[in-house]
This record gives sequence, C-alpha cells and structure tokens, in this order.
Amino acid sequence: MATILLIEDSPTDRAVFTQWLERAGHQVLAADNAEDGLQLAREQRPGLVLMDVVLPGMSGFQATRALARDESTKQIPVLIVSTKNMETDKAWGLRQGAVDYIVKPPREDELIARINELVN
Repeated sequence: MATILLIEDSPTDRAVFTQWLERAGHQVLAADNAEDGLQLAREQRPGLVLMDVVLPGMSGFQATRALARDESTKQIPVLIVSTKNMETDKAWGLRQGAVDYIVKPPREDELIARINELVN
C-alpha cells in the first residue's frame, strides 16, 4: 500500500491511527510535532500526510500550508484529522492546502476508505 506520515501529538491517537493504518497494509511514519513532521515529509516523501491541527509550536494549519508551498512536498496530499469541528476550521484547513478534513474521532472504516482513495 502506501507510506503514511502521521503528525499527531496525542500518544493515544497516534497509537490508534498507527494500528488502523498498519492493519490496512500501510507503512506509518510518525511525528509528534509539525516541525519534525515537515522534516520527515521532505526526507521520506510519503504518499499522504495525516495531520492534526492542535500541535505544540507550529499548528497543523501552518504545517499544511508549508507542505503545500514547498516544491518538494506540494504533491503530497494532506488529510487533516482534528477535534476542531467548526465549518470555519474545515474551510481554513482546505484553504491551507489540505485535500480533506475529518473530525475526530473518525470511524476506522471511513478514515481508511478516504486514505485509500487518496493514495490510489
């Protein structure tokens, strides 16, 4: 399948999403902050980035914008998965360059189906 970069600061969410992704046959790279995630994206060129919004330091919105503007990473789709569930949050995430925005907690089958659509 694909290599997925998970940028998520919650150890619980990181563990759950990693388990779901691996069960679906994906390889997982993980970072617990945006800065490390951006570096991993540039070095590893994953097939997709799963991005939290509320992160220490740089936000997921800022990191999504940075990925979308960087020549080396702009082709990598970013799927935001966040507890921020206002329509304005979703609209802002999409404006920053995300391809989709899913509110936490997602259903496993729905999240995996959306990821599979984006990486195939």
